Amino acid sequence: MCSQEHQIFLKKLKRKNRSVKFTQIIILVLFLFIWQLAANLGLINTFISSSPKDVLETILGLIKGGELWYHVWVTTYETIISFLLGTFLGFLIATILWWFPFLAKVLDPYLTILNSLPKVALGPIIIIWAGAGKGSIILMALFISVIITIINVYQSFIETDIHKIKLLESWKATKWQIYTKLIMPSSLQTMVNALKINVSMSLIGL
Repeated sequence: MCSQEHQIFLKKLKRKNRSVKFTQIIILVLFLFIWQLAANLGLINTFISSSPKDVLETILGLIKGGELWYHVWVTTYETIISFLLGTFLGFLIATILWWFPFLAKVLDPYLTILNSLPKVALGPIIIIWAGAGKGSIILMALFISVIITIINVYQSFIETDIHKIKLLESWKATKWQIYTKLIMPSSLQTMVNALKINVSMSLIGL
């Protein structure tokens, strides 16, 4: 049985969550209304920015033509593939860099340069390399997500409390034990955030 104070706290928490959801919906509706109003008044170029009405009509047209679910499936498939590959390679390379500090120092400026490149602008080059198909799309999404994953996860690895590492080393812990028992658990929140970022980066790459 919950105490009365705890029940009051839970009710307040539910009201707060409902308020957050309601506010989010209001913001979305207001945004769509302003967007459509600006399109109707000619304040924006609908050829470039479209309008909610045009988007809805396009979606309905794709549904009637039976093309919508095909495009949804292709986009979902490409997103999942690029997300899984980007996450796996990002974590693998970040682990290798942490395991070999000399290699990390050597590659640090190159990772910085790759991260600063306008990756979307490299699209035409990637299409020339991989062809105008699924391969180039997945490669583009992978290129965008993997660099960010490497940098974020590796930074989290090296920011692990050095005193805890020294303590484990004093107990003769192996590097693998330090990695699995300390580095990974300490970086769990960063890894979860990296997964969230990877989803959006993969979509941007598509």
